[in-house]
Amino acid sequence: MPGPAGPTTGSTERVAFTDAAADLVRRLSAEHGPVMFHQSGGCCDGSSPMCYPRGEFLVGGGDVRVGQVAFAGLDRPVDVWMSKPQFQYWKHTHLTIDVVPGRGGGFSLESPEGVRFLLRSRLFTDDEEASLVPVLGGDEVEDLD
Repeated sequence: MPGPAGPTTGSTERVAFTDAAADLVRRLSAEHGPVMFHQSGGCCDGSSPMCYPRGEFLVGGGDVRVGQVAFAGLDRPVDVWMSKPQFQYWKHTHLTIDVVPGRGGGFSLESPEGVRFLLRSRLFTDDEEASLVPVLGGDEVEDLD
């Protein structure tokens, strides 16, 4: 988790979850164990946040961890990832993962629930941008499983 605000750690988180999405994350974690998210870049499942059992989606040097979100009732924070090229488009935005009715990506854990995760975004304010929590590349993170 990020440390106190400062020039090397930052204090503005890049990712948040709505209450409904957080409830679903807790349910999916109870059923599947720890989970992770990877923001899909398109193709088969569109461009949506995909939820996987932690460690089942392999991340590496081409990915960045844009957030670690702690949830009440879960033992460890949930990592949120996206590809480095995609991050270049999204680096100035705060990302909120929500859940809505409908069928999402077939590979994401919520798919059988009749709901899908959805990404909502807004631009950071100048003050927020000046205090962002830094991202780490997949090749910089040691605990990936």
